[in-house]
Amino acid sequence: QVDLVESGGGSVQAGGSLTLSCTTSSYSYEAYNLGWFRQAPGKEREGVAAIDTRGKTNYAGSVKGRFTISRDNAKNIVYLKMNSLKPDDTAMYYCAADQRGDIRTFDFAAWWGQGTQVTVSS
Repeated sequence: QVDLVESGGGSVQAGGSLTLSCTTSSYSYEAYNLGWFRQAPGKEREGVAAIDTRGKTNYAGSVKGRFTISRDNAKNIVYLKMNSLKPDDTAMYYCAADQRGDIRTFDFAAWWGQGTQVTVSS
């Protein structure tokens, strides 16, 4: 059963912004490293952004400077703020939680949500 629920996706023009959210009522995020991943048609899932339990972050080079991951442990929400979106950002976006997830390499053996679609047009 899927515990994580992503929301906030949609369709935007290049240069636009979206903020994604992911939450669960099944457990507390406080003890978990959290990450955002994406998968485009015909491609493997890739790590986009990650944040550890202390708030340290890591980003894929393709999104660094444009995306920001943050967490609100009190509300049990992890966010992905996406600015200056490009057509190459089009994908299904997933969040993940893993107590042992490696935020440096995006190596998560994680619980996954169902995803939220982001589509960026020219």
